Amino acid sequence: MRPLLFLAGILLLIVPEVLRVYYIMPFPGSQEDVATDLRQVNIAYWLHTNIGWVRLIGLALVVGPCLHYIRHGNGWKRLAVVLPVALAATVFYLFNFKFMADKMFLPVEQKVMTSSPGSFSRGEGSALVLGVERNGDARAYPIELIGYHHQVLDTIGSEPVMITYCTVCRTGRAFSPVVNGQSEAFRLVGMDHYNAMFEDSRTKSWWRQATGECIAGPLKGQVLAEVPSQQMTLGEWSRANPNTLLLQPDPGFLVHYAGLKDYDEGTMVSSLEGRETASWQPKSWVVGVVHNGVARAYDWNDLQRMRGIHDTIGGNEIWLIAPRNSADYRAWVREGAALKISDPRVTGLYNTIDDYYIPALFNVDS
Repeated sequence: MRPLLFLAGILLLIVPEVLRVYYIMPFPGSQEDVATDLRQVNIAYWLHTNIGWVRLIGLALVVGPCLHYIRHGNGWKRLAVVLPVALAATVFYLFNFKFMADKMFLPVEQKVMTSSPGSFSRGEGSALVLGVERNGDARAYPIELIGYHHQVLDTIGSEPVMITYCTVCRTGRAFSPVVNGQSEAFRLVGMDHYNAMFEDSRTKSWWRQATGECIAGPLKGQVLAEVPSQQMTLGEWSRANPNTLLLQPDPGFLVHYAGLKDYDEGTMVSSLEGRETASWQPKSWVVGVVHNGVARAYDWNDLQRMRGIHDTIGGNEIWLIAPRNSADYRAWVREGAALKISDPRVTGLYNTIDDYYIPALFNVDS
């Protein structure tokens, strides 16, 4: 009986610790099946919430047999209990202090915003940024910086804003961190099908980065209010917002930022964050457009080759336009005789399209 109790206790000390992290981190096979991802997230959330009780049960099953064999067993029996206990302790350390998302990607410690490029090494303007403007206050957040941290909490135009970016799915979003009337703090907790997840500090609910939707916990079903943001080069953002502030590198994370040096161009070598240059593969680039409730994806290679793609979505003509030699693009919707910006989250404030390869077919009204 003692060996069985000891084995059951060791398994309880190891398996739940592994699964609660494995299911929400990009380990081999953990994020592959779309149909089971949410089920895995729910299992991970239950384990995350109840891991204290699971550990106590595991320890209760292990302590008695462990003490018995250490006191009364021979050398081999003592070794047979010491090694599994050491393995359980190693697993506990690794899956609580090394493999957890918030231990691998730390939050900003020194948040400095300046009105000039400052120490940002790519201040020449080619770097991609996520830009937010609220009440006349414009701020830009280089993707190669927030991509490591995954989120930066800021106050823009007297409004709290959470700037987020997931480097695996190349998704940038800005949200209001106000939940049920209270400003909330979030930490990176893991991934849901290769998209970052955050945990709020009050209810410990889990939120998807791409949509702001809560998918596990007491607030399941709620959605964070999105704040309009724009992804473009720093130079383009600065021309549209001359008084913008720019997030500077945190001196304590320069080595980590260097790991994303070639991220903007899609040339970094990484199975998670790298780019597949062929079309319509899991890591291929696409441009997604949602207009009047209709969603459509366009191949990045087609857009780069043709420089402009014309289509009809949701009853309106749209143009996707790519500038020369850039990882940027714009989506325009035709309304009457004018081309208007279809979505400030993915487009810039342009008054002309003279810098693009396709001709200006209509008057442009920004």
